[in-house]
Amino acid sequence: MGERVRVRFAPSPTGELHLGNVHTALFNWLFARHYDGEFILRIEDTDVARSTEDAEQGIIDGLRWLSLDWDEGPEKGGDVGPYHQSRRLDIYHSHVQRLVNEGQAYPCYCSPERLETMRQEQRRRGQPPGYDGRCRELTNEEATRYRNQGIEPVIRFRTPDHGRTLFHDLLRGEISFPNDSLDDFIILKSDGYPTYHLANVVDDHLMAVTHVLRADEWIPSSPRHVLLYEAFGWDPPCFIHLPLILDRSGGKLSKRLGDTSASSFRQRGYLPEAMVNYLALLGWSPGDTQELLTAEQLGDVFTWERISTSPAIFDLERLNWFNKWYIRHLPVERIAPEAASFLAAAYGEADRSTGTAYSAQEWLDLLVDNVREEVDSLGELPLHVGFAFIDGMSYTAEAREVLSDAAASDVLDAFVENVKSIEAPDVEQAKAILSDLREALKQQAGLGARQVMFPLRAGLTGGLHGPNLAVIVALLGRERCIQRATDSQASFSS
Repeated sequence: MGERVRVRFAPSPTGELHLGNVHTALFNWLFARHYDGEFILRIEDTDVARSTEDAEQGIIDGLRWLSLDWDEGPEKGGDVGPYHQSRRLDIYHSHVQRLVNEGQAYPCYCSPERLETMRQEQRRRGQPPGYDGRCRELTNEEATRYRNQGIEPVIRFRTPDHGRTLFHDLLRGEISFPNDSLDDFIILKSDGYPTYHLANVVDDHLMAVTHVLRADEWIPSSPRHVLLYEAFGWDPPCFIHLPLILDRSGGKLSKRLGDTSASSFRQRGYLPEAMVNYLALLGWSPGDTQELLTAEQLGDVFTWERISTSPAIFDLERLNWFNKWYIRHLPVERIAPEAASFLAAAYGEADRSTGTAYSAQEWLDLLVDNVREEVDSLGELPLHVGFAFIDGMSYTAEAREVLSDAAASDVLDAFVENVKSIEAPDVEQAKAILSDLREALKQQAGLGARQVMFPLRAGLTGGLHGPNLAVIVALLGRERCIQRATDSQASFSS
């Protein structure tokens, strides 16, 4: 690492940011942070038909949600931009023209129909499909005739016919491909846009990228890139091909896991801290038994030597474990703002803190802090907090049984009288109310704690499970407590 480390994440904005993309971006980000380098975001938007602004914004939003900040790129700028490939066409054209002038690339006028017929014939013969080099040695007269017909050529790289192309992967050592297995690949399309191979190499060189970290599915493309580096007389960067992420059956991530986009996990209530922590451990190890690591801690200990060459298995249950841990242990002030969006979607934006001892934010913090032990994701929160939002009471079978007991009406009646004494009880005051109530009913009616608390919980929430009862009283406030207790009493009194 003698030179300043520069790495890049270069997504194509043709779809959503999925887990494989995030994994690559994360490893590049950690690599840059560990080696005090620079992390570049480059948008490879040369697929004009499929690239969209919405997809690009989704990528940017996903990276920001995960706090994978970039040092150069869209919205930040830098000295080697532009950082959208669609704005670098002149750069690519000049480099392609250089290769053509040097005889290392040539125009190809073959029609799609001819190419398809060629591939079908190759398959029939049991040969791997690839360009047959028909336009390699076109005469000037033949090229002129094609141009006069209005045919826009593609530009192909002239791959060596013999020998082997070698490159070094830091993890895997030397990798070699026979040149006769590589066809003359396209570097510039007929619409004037470069292919991935050409643009990738030119940009990585001009942006001074020192290390290319990408999924190992790109290994077959690497010899083409190395040949381009050699043609331009450039030194290639160091390559690190990362392990693929597979599902538990050993196949590529698929719909069997549900939507694997970053936005989907966000919409389901996964925390970015959990996503980053879990994905960092897919195909990499910190070298000890420590698993719970913040992004900063991961950056401190991340080294390329501990990246695995074996595929990583995505385990949704394992991710859920991380998510549960972070929901339980992060400060409630961190969790509550994200929880608010899920609660608003389920119950609307109305302020339920009115009539309580708390501000809207304090009320939300209290609610989330007392139910987060019950959920695996923030998306599950609405299922556990209906009591705080829905005043039209419905009762579980267990609650109905408790409220039908003869003593339940007396408990609710006594509770109403006690809670009237404080205009907006906080949790501590609610605890005192309930303690006094338990003691009074024990002395007056011989009722045990369960005989008091179960009817109260059933009457205030419609069920027998949930947060501490004092918290429920504080969240509901005096008036809602009185109304619910009175309604329940009326509904079940014989």
